[in-house]
Amino acid sequence: MKVLIIEDEQAAVRRLQKLLVDINAEMDMVAALSSIEMAVEWLTVNPAPDVILMDIHLADGSSFDIFQMVKIDAPVIFVTAYDEYALKAFKVNAIDYLLKPIKKEELANALKKVSIGKNEKTEEGGLVQKLTEAGFIKKSRRILVKMGQSIKMIDLNRVAYFYSRDKISFAVLPEGKRYPLDQSLDHIEQMIDPERFFRINRQFIVNIDCIDEMIAYSKSRVKLKLLPATDEEAIVSKERSPEFKKWLIGVN
Repeated sequence: MKVLIIEDEQAAVRRLQKLLVDINAEMDMVAALSSIEMAVEWLTVNPAPDVILMDIHLADGSSFDIFQMVKIDAPVIFVTAYDEYALKAFKVNAIDYLLKPIKKEELANALKKVSIGKNEKTEEGGLVQKLTEAGFIKKSRRILVKMGQSIKMIDLNRVAYFYSRDKISFAVLPEGKRYPLDQSLDHIEQMIDPERFFRINRQFIVNIDCIDEMIAYSKSRVKLKLLPATDEEAIVSKERSPEFKKWLIGVN
């Protein structure tokens, strides 16, 4: 099992490493990272580990910010000093937690859940939404995208629209530049400002500033012409049309 540790206290890292070896001498600890910046960089360029042991308070902020900046495809076990009452606010499916000081038996049981498949890949959209509702994640203003070996930071409010094609999400900027994203549209929807952006259908999330023209379509649907232009038809779904009209005039 490949294990990634995200923890800024070296004593805690050493204890986790010792416990992992005691549990299974063949554990592969792929890295021990002490900050959000290091974690985002590592997760951007490396394949997903089998499990992540993640502290909540890191040297440069809350580890929940990591979920806003990079897609996490591995089960996460939070390692934290929070009391049990606070943890109930954000515990979700496929996520486990351990209270410090970590006990060997508790860590072994958590890892066993992962290995037998009870904790499968993180449902990122649901996780981000629940963490946001619980107040642990704030709306992000930026997103990281990987272009070859380089990593670019994009201001979310500058994005004209997001769309998906062949299960890949893209961000399109006003000048026409397009960037592939690791995050799904469900994830993106939780990150953006709902007063500025609206998800018109399964395929598109649009910025109000990029709507050039609106054309009446069949059965109360609306077709949008966007700037910059898109090859894909941007049509507000029938189900979303009533909310779309309210959004246009600023009605919550």
